[in-house]
Amino acid sequence: MYLPSRSTRQVLVGYGLKSWLIGVLVLGALLTKSSAADVAKSRPFHFETDVVSILSRFGCNSSGCHGKAEGQNGFKLSIFGFDPQADHVALTSESRGRRTNPNAPEKSLLLQKSCGDVPHGGGVRIRKDSVEYRILRDWIANGLPFGEPTAPRVASITVSPREQVMGFKTTQPLKIVAKFDNGFEEEVTRHAKFQSNNDGLASVDEHGLVTTHETPGDVAVMANYLGAVDVFRVLVPRPTSAPFPQGEGGRSPSEGGDTSSTFIDPIVESKLAKLNIQPSELCSDEDFLRRAFLDVIGTLPKPDEVRRFLDDKQPNRRARLIDELLKRPEYVDYWALKWSDLLRVERPTLGHAGAHAYYRWMRDSFATNKPFDKFARELLTAEGLLRDQPAGYVFKVVKQPGEQSATISQVLLGVRIDCAKCHHHPFDRWSQTDYFGMEAFFTQITFKPTPQGEMLLTRDSGPTKHSQTGETVFAHALGEPSPEKSPEGDRRRLLAEWMTSPKNSFFARNIVNRAWAHFLGRGLVEPVDDVRLTNPPTNPELLDALAAKFIESGFDVHQLIRLITASRTYQRSAKPNVTNERDEQNYSRALLKRLDAEVLFDAVLQATGTSEKFAGIPDGSRAIQLWDSQVKHDFLKLFGRPVRTTACECERATEPSVAQVLHVLNSPELQSKLSDEAGTVARLVRRYPSDNSALIDELYLTVVSRLPTAGEKAAATKYLQDHASARRQAAEDLVWSLLNSLEFVFNH
Repeated sequence: MYLPSRSTRQVLVGYGLKSWLIGVLVLGALLTKSSAADVAKSRPFHFETDVVSILSRFGCNSSGCHGKAEGQNGFKLSIFGFDPQADHVALTSESRGRRTNPNAPEKSLLLQKSCGDVPHGGGVRIRKDSVEYRILRDWIANGLPFGEPTAPRVASITVSPREQVMGFKTTQPLKIVAKFDNGFEEEVTRHAKFQSNNDGLASVDEHGLVTTHETPGDVAVMANYLGAVDVFRVLVPRPTSAPFPQGEGGRSPSEGGDTSSTFIDPIVESKLAKLNIQPSELCSDEDFLRRAFLDVIGTLPKPDEVRRFLDDKQPNRRARLIDELLKRPEYVDYWALKWSDLLRVERPTLGHAGAHAYYRWMRDSFATNKPFDKFARELLTAEGLLRDQPAGYVFKVVKQPGEQSATISQVLLGVRIDCAKCHHHPFDRWSQTDYFGMEAFFTQITFKPTPQGEMLLTRDSGPTKHSQTGETVFAHALGEPSPEKSPEGDRRRLLAEWMTSPKNSFFARNIVNRAWAHFLGRGLVEPVDDVRLTNPPTNPELLDALAAKFIESGFDVHQLIRLITASRTYQRSAKPNVTNERDEQNYSRALLKRLDAEVLFDAVLQATGTSEKFAGIPDGSRAIQLWDSQVKHDFLKLFGRPVRTTACECERATEPSVAQVLHVLNSPELQSKLSDEAGTVARLVRRYPSDNSALIDELYLTVVSRLPTAGEKAAATKYLQDHASARRQAAEDLVWSLLNSLEFVFNH
């Protein structure tokens, strides 16, 4: 192996009858050109370790450069260097040998383009005075060797320090040591690649120097060397001279609602204390009511429901509200809609009857509060007539075994394994063997038409082959060893047993993380379907505790919802204080969440007292009841309803846009609902022809689920008085202004 920029060597020194083995730090950056050449002559090169590591570090084999499927300007490298043999051929044999010239190394295009002597679309990547340049030049000069096939390979890397508490605007250099499969260890910091998962909190340069900024939180910095990864964790507290408040941290003294702590709160508040962040106060009853209605059932509370809750002075009123919401049909509609997105209820693929049956299975599951491990087992092991086992339609929507395993892994485990189909996952431990091991669970699935309907069957299938080595890969779950022979019977049952076992951390952690993200606005792991070593949870202790409680409850979704919504953490106000105004990941305050397209449209209908006729759907249906994502509707499309072509949460767009703002401001459809003769405004103006106070109260209760403040009421009263001759139009204007407010469009 080529001597790296910094390397630790052991040297035996003696004095008299004593000797010591000491570590010596060798600074490769101080090597002269001649000494580097001498080192090269003293031992053989290895292409993967010496050359591919440089190409990876400088992004040459990334998906945005020569690693893309079609390559770049006729030069293609394997993505992230997963196929060193192909890369060696590309560099040494293609392009008439112009890329590497052993007779005149400096004339090689590999060097000329990378250092800027010849124009290069990727710009200057490697300086001529760098160790990397000398390594590449000397490798070329030594005849472009590939190296021995049995040469040591990187088994793992270790980053040090492992974790650190750092103040604002401070730095920490990282050191990376690679361990090879022969036990040899070597520092490879200079050849590693680094990436922060939150550049706003802390960034890292190409040399592994971490620099914090002026936002409190924690950051994971990934180090990658030849496919091996490790993570440095840094905690960045807010500098303060004031002590963190003890006790319930931010509880409003006047708050009379539920304030009993769950195990969630000490864990969250312990981390906030380390960050010197004080959480916001508990939210008001009005805010909690609206938040809970929208989060649990995707529906606004009605004015009488608001009044009833505000009049309730019992200390457990918030917990009782959650219990009531879990019994409502809207809860079933809303959560069936959410899982119909993930598991892709697609009418064009399944047909009307099949898609509706698939949706009904999900809806019935939430209506009966089916334990979620049972939900997963039914999905994975469905067999027989699809009309009797509609969960099996998932394998009609996602047809190929590889796609099936990737979808199931993403939805039920929160793990993305797609990358490992073609190469070792660049940011995780999953290899191609892991990918094909998961694929092998699904290769037995087949469908057969019968007089009674289509039937899902399992059959003997051929072996699953590794795409690169051609070797047979037998079914095995992620992180489990590969068996020496294929398991007997329906292999999906083995996967279901492994997946839902209390000993398997992936499944329970994924479900509670998805629930946490829904209620708190950000997952403990974010994105929720991208669990990996290099994307650690912001609060590992909390994620583990939630998963353990979920397993203990028998995978009870209702219990999970009760647990989360009962916490002070969920009940925090969205109003920031001076300590948490920049915190977006530690749950010190409620995060604003834009309403889903269907929820927002239903809220518009409810606020205006109107209904909508959806094509092909029974009259009176609400948007959250639309099991068919292909029902055409401009509002739903504009506000991000997914078309269900993937299993990714990201397909549902929740980011606001200018087009959305313009639609709400100028939409003729919205105006027609505001002015509807049977709508809210017309009805209330008839009920209160002269009572401005009562009219304003009802409008606010209907649209934003609260009574107006004194200032709002005074302004609204003046507006009605100034436009007394057009009272109904003035009332429509008031409602229009509320519908265009952030308070209406966002859950807070």
